[in-house]
Amino acid sequence: MWEAYKKGFKAYLQLERSLSDNSVDAYLGDVDKLIQYLLYVQSPQAPAQISTDDLRKFLEWVASLHMTPTSQGRILSGLRSFYKYCLLENIVRTDPTELLEGPKLKRALPDVLSFEEIELMLQKIDHSTPEGTRNRAILETLYSCGLRVSELVGLKLSCLYPDVGFIRVIGKGDKERLVPIGRDALKYIKIYRENVRSHQPIRSGQEDIVFLNRRGSALSRVMIFYIIKDLAAQAAINKTISPHTFRHSFATHLVEGGADLRAVQEMLGHESITTTEIYTHLNREYLRKTLEQHHPGFQK
Repeated sequence: MWEAYKKGFKAYLQLERSLSDNSVDAYLGDVDKLIQYLLYVQSPQAPAQISTDDLRKFLEWVASLHMTPTSQGRILSGLRSFYKYCLLENIVRTDPTELLEGPKLKRALPDVLSFEEIELMLQKIDHSTPEGTRNRAILETLYSCGLRVSELVGLKLSCLYPDVGFIRVIGKGDKERLVPIGRDALKYIKIYRENVRSHQPIRSGQEDIVFLNRRGSALSRVMIFYIIKDLAAQAAINKTISPHTFRHSFATHLVEGGADLRAVQEMLGHESITTTEIYTHLNREYLRKTLEQHHPGFQK
């Protein structure tokens, strides 16, 4: 019985939500946990027979397994998506997840690089090597456009519009957006294309990819991580640094500079403004630190 519901849910996630295989597997795993619980309590009910109270007891059972609040919240999110599908398909008439409360999550604010720290990292790049020339273009692009690492490694030459100062980005769920790109990023991409990329062999099928490794293939996400970690270490920056740090820094510096939150949301490719609102919290933290450093009343 449940296999048929899972099969339909999988098709919904793939076709209507356009989720990645990893995300689909995660959502199906959440439904599997509910099925496992129903078998455990000897209550193999259909979705329409499950009440809010049943799901509340399921979440208590999940918590008893010593899962983190983040994991518990993720499972609840998966169940909400499942029941949204059930409503659309008339499998259920009401959504039992509607009145469920998730675990209280303490949202950790990610580390952000200052402009000076980014400059320090850029100074550590060896521009005399092909890899250094490429890496300068990579870091400039990450910071200039606030890209996800997957968007960076998949960036195509055909998506660069240097004459108007924009790039076309293919984000989550294959959704496209136009993002402004700064003069420095365009300058270093041009240097990389003319002095490095044009002189290396390129593998079949990779001709349109902007950033390539020595073998002429697209760079991996892991390689971008290593490049950034190495430069941060050379610059003696004692923070948790990843490619995503540049995305956080891009957004935080925009908000600190007074940018409209809707504009930042558009540039980051966030589906919901609530995701972008974390940067208002970062901004408040920045303001508090500024007061502590410069206001006499905070220095007593």
